[in-house]
Amino acid sequence: MSAAAGRVVEVDVDRLSGWVERFAGRHGPLRTHLLAGGDEGQGEQGPGDGRRAVVVIEAGDGARAEIAIPYGPWSEPAVEDPVEALLDHVRAARTVGVLLVRRGGWAVAVIADGQVVATDTGGGYVQGTTKAGGWSQQRYARRRGNQTHRVWDRAADGAAAILLPYASALGALVTGGDRAGVAAVLGDPRLADLRPLVASRFFAVGDPKRAVLDDVVRRLGSVVVTLNELA
Repeated sequence: MSAAAGRVVEVDVDRLSGWVERFAGRHGPLRTHLLAGGDEGQGEQGPGDGRRAVVVIEAGDGARAEIAIPYGPWSEPAVEDPVEALLDHVRAARTVGVLLVRRGGWAVAVIADGQVVATDTGGGYVQGTTKAGGWSQQRYARRRGNQTHRVWDRAADGAAAILLPYASALGALVTGGDRAGVAAVLGDPRLADLRPLVASRFFAVGDPKRAVLDDVVRRLGSVVVTLNELA
């Protein structure tokens, strides 16, 4: 049973052991186990919607935390402590692609062992909303849609240029921004081989300028923890 709706926090991997110790200090002895999820890739649900495998931490007072496991698939660890196995898993050296798309811009990068080795950003003009009605509204909507798709076409070009040279080395593709935009970009036939690599974690970010991309790269070193109402 998944954690009841509660808080969602991001915890830096280097601080996770201390976070678990403090959780035990507040709630008492803990039980931990792995709750398997579905495939990490997008499957039929679209980018970022796959069910995650999680490490579950439960206390006798009913407090529960679910630590999402990035970069699947991940099977039951051979060691006794799933948290330690999770730390080893997240810290392992890997090459990760990042694709952020919104209506007016995009950013793409390749991260190798925590370092940006290739990146590009871009954008284009997309008109804002309007209160006009009738025929003018329909014409405006078509124009805005065309502008948006031109941006997404350029985003696909950028993704192909940056990601495809590293395709054989990529262990995951992290996405964010606008789900419709990400889906449109990944719908480009050139990127077909990257679709199974899409991670379940989706970053809700603003306009993907370089500062936003850098923040996502930093957050790749964290895990998402969902807490129930008793935690």
